[in-house]
Parts: sequence; C-alpha cells; structure tokens
Amino acid sequence: MRNFGLHDLWFIIEAARWTLLLSAIAFAGGALGGLAVALARTSDSRLAQRLATVFIQVFQGTPLLMQLFLVFFGAPVLGLDVSPLAAASVALILNTSAFLGEIWRGCIQAVPRGQWEAAEALGLHYGKRMRLVVLPQAWKIALPPTVGYMVQVVKGTSLTAIIGFTEITRAGQIINNATFQPLVVFSAVGAVYFALCWPLSLWAGRIEKRQAAAQAR
Repeated sequence: MRNFGLHDLWFIIEAARWTLLLSAIAFAGGALGGLAVALARTSDSRLAQRLATVFIQVFQGTPLLMQLFLVFFGAPVLGLDVSPLAAASVALILNTSAFLGEIWRGCIQAVPRGQWEAAEALGLHYGKRMRLVVLPQAWKIALPPTVGYMVQVVKGTSLTAIIGFTEITRAGQIINNATFQPLVVFSAVGAVYFALCWPLSLWAGRIEKRQAAAQAR
C-alpha cells in the first residue's frame, strides 16, 4: 500500500483523453443515428415510425450497463472478437442514438405547422422539405438540449470501466487498488469529470439564454 501522489493524479488526468475520445465517438455516431431515428419518427411511413419507436423504447427502457454487457459478452458468442473500446463505442452509439433521436424528434415537431404547410404548398417532397425548411429551424431549437445531453454522454462513459476500458473511472479503480484511499482517489476522479462537464453545462445555459433573449425581442 502507498499514498496517493501527483503521479497518480496525472494518471487519472491522462485517462481523460480516452473518456474524451469515447465521448466524441459516441456523440458523432449517435448524432447520425439520432438524426435517422428522428426523421423516421416524423416521416409519413408508419413502418419507419414503428421501427424507430421500438428502437427508442428498447434503448431508453434498458440500462446502459446491460447494453454494454450484451455487446461486450455477446459479440464473442457471434464469433466476433471485440476490444473494450469497440464494444463501448457500439453500445454508447446505440444508446445515444435513441436519446438524441427522441430529443430531435421533439424539436422537429416544435417547428410551427405553418412552416410545414408552406413547404408542402411549394411542392417540396419530404427530403427537400426537411433539408431546406424544417431542419434548419429545428436545429436552433435543438442546440441547447443537444449540448446539455453531451454532458450525459461524458458521464455515461464511466460505466465502460466495468468491461475493462481504461477511462477516468477505471483509472481511479486502478489507483485505488494500489493506495486503498477511495475518498481521495474518487474525489480526484469526480474533479476531473467536473472539469470536463462544467464548461458544457455553461455553454448549454448560455445558448438557451441567448435564444430566450432573441425570442423576447
């Protein structure tokens, strides 16, 4: 047993790069998947709506930890050899797609109905109607909750420690096993998470205030 030192703190800080990498992968992949889900939920196709609804219910209705287990331990059963990073990426992308899809679905439907009707009156088909009229307006509505959800993505990466991916939480576990000082170690872990998430929370709040001020004019 040894005391917690600066080199231990630096090990935890260095692990933050893996948290940021995984968060970026999850958000980028989740953004693409979420857009597809949101468009399916607001499309004219009942089949697409139902499939998107089932997808959302499955991934919002089950714990992220279970999803990580299913991907990590289920892939070898199917003959696929996956690393902790690959398994964590797949699970987080699917989970993020479900949540962003539902957030963005609400933002798309928040666009005034008159805008939809005007686009239809111009003879625009669904693709152009969404791309040229609806999505640019929905994006302004969606920006604050999207940035806010990025905080949840960063915090969600902590669960990947359970499958052996060495991000901030896993680094804290490794240090704690060597020092047996959980209060000090996990206080440092919490401080690093706070340093990553607080700027995003401030950014989301500023965007929301700016939009509220613009609407009040």
